[in-house]
Amino acid sequence: MRRRKSWQKILDAEVQRWSALSCEELEAELRGVKAYEVAHDSMSYQVEVQMLENTDRYLHIMVAVDDGSLPASFRPLTQTFIRDKQSPPG
Repeated sequence: MRRRKSWQKILDAEVQRWSALSCEELEAELRGVKAYEVAHDSMSYQVEVQMLENTDRYLHIMVAVDDGSLPASFRPLTQTFIRDKQSPPG
């Protein structure tokens, strides 16, 4: 359980970072799955960001985080957000 709590901190920060981007920036960055590592408190975390939907009205984005350990990483912590194409980010 402690492991997933540390993942939550990273997930919250990454969702905040990605949700601050405009629709145009999100579309440009997320043409495929975006996968990268972040470091926090001398630990390394795997982050994946993916556009789930791109409609005329909104973008639906998913952010997933885990620490690469098995078998826990088979079930990453995830969160989605929707960016309305008519509204500014924030």
